[in-house]
Amino acid sequence: MGKPTGFLEHDRQTIPDRKPLDRIKDWKEIHEPFDEKKISEQGARCMDCGTPYCHTGMTLSNMASGCPINNLIPEWNDLVYKGKWRDALDRLHKTNNFPEFTGRVCPAPCEGSCVLGVIEPPVTIKSIECSIIDKGFAEGWVTPQPPSERSGKKVAVVGSGPAGLAAADQLNKAGHLVTVYERADRIGGLLLYGIPNMKLDKEIVQRRVDLMAAEGVEFIVSTEIGKDVPAKKLVDDYDSVILCCGATNPRDLPIEGRNLKGVHFAMEFLTINTQGLLELKDVTNFETAAKNKDVVVIGGGDTGTDCVGTSVRHGCKSVTQLEIMPRPPEERAMDNPWPEWPKVYKLDYGQEEAKEVFGEDPRKYLTMTKRFIGDGDGNLKGLVICDIEWQQNDGRYSPVEVPGSEQEIPAQAAFLAMGFLGPEDTIAEELGLSRDSRSNVQAEYGKFATNIDGVFSAGDMRRGQSLVVWAINEGRAAARECDRYLMGETSLP
Repeated sequence: MGKPTGFLEHDRQTIPDRKPLDRIKDWKEIHEPFDEKKISEQGARCMDCGTPYCHTGMTLSNMASGCPINNLIPEWNDLVYKGKWRDALDRLHKTNNFPEFTGRVCPAPCEGSCVLGVIEPPVTIKSIECSIIDKGFAEGWVTPQPPSERSGKKVAVVGSGPAGLAAADQLNKAGHLVTVYERADRIGGLLLYGIPNMKLDKEIVQRRVDLMAAEGVEFIVSTEIGKDVPAKKLVDDYDSVILCCGATNPRDLPIEGRNLKGVHFAMEFLTINTQGLLELKDVTNFETAAKNKDVVVIGGGDTGTDCVGTSVRHGCKSVTQLEIMPRPPEERAMDNPWPEWPKVYKLDYGQEEAKEVFGEDPRKYLTMTKRFIGDGDGNLKGLVICDIEWQQNDGRYSPVEVPGSEQEIPAQAAFLAMGFLGPEDTIAEELGLSRDSRSNVQAEYGKFATNIDGVFSAGDMRRGQSLVVWAINEGRAAARECDRYLMGETSLP
């Protein structure tokens, strides 16, 4: 590194956020511009460690440790420190097709395994990554690069989330004729409708889609494979097919009152919200489903946080987020050592906003919902919840109700954000694809080939619900194996 003492001279700084009470008035991204000099200083904190775990991409304790796409993090940190931004962008694009996405929405397992993080706050890798690609677009360095030759081979990619887009981008670079099918009305999948605008501006997604289209990728929207077009037709019409349909089957909560009006899956809420924003460009003109309501979000992950932030922007009366797990510790526990992902307490953007508006963190830990309560007319009125404790039985932990802890809380809107169980069945059943015990399409990691010749699968559809960065990893790798299948060899990384 160019600054061996940088980590001693500079404190960690991330891209600053707008003040919560200001940003909840709009749907713009929550971040403010980051001064270039400060970004350079942050690059100087990268400490020339002997083994840079930040880009190892391992899995430890069933969690990502280091960057799953093996970003060359120390290299572009050093280049940013030296002011060589164009070179830093080239390094970044060697491993990551969409750094403008990961630089905004990735939870940054790279930072969790940063060697500096053993003794000090880690290098602000995610902020530097985002700054590099944003500067690249601002300076006009990111331009269409269509392949010089075409192979004549046709590939269909089903699904336009991060896995599908990464596979399409790589296969197009290899010279194949790529068509991406998306059942929604716009391209982007999870990136578009699963993540709110304040976390990932949809113009940024469209900018990359437009770039890929200019490079020769064909996009077909509002077309559901298995319904509008038979999946077998794709297998017959194309030289290869890559299925990247995601794990979109949500985990339900089949308890008393589930069918009351006002109980929704989180993704329904977030999708309708973004659709309204994209259609009308003015939040005041589309339905604000949480306005003046007591909102309860069931689930403590990123999707739950997005429901909290969205509800606050709607002008909810109150918001409560129920989490069945215990409150994480302030610092790493003894059984959560570096370089594992640090399971520590943090206040994400949605909780920070709710705290500013309502005076406290909206999360209730070790809490379970027992039933939904109606008002007599089929509408949600409240929830009955209880405290739980985790008890071990036959080597497995399960939640047990704490006697006397039952209580009723008001709610006119409840959003289920408890994760996803796996992919939908339509395509897999039509093609006769093998499934694993969790209902995911069976395709060995590293090969990505299904039991149907010429059909590959990648991303959440193959591995189950996971991170955007893992989806990019799998999309790239599946493209490589598809290219090898088509051509007998491959030069894709």
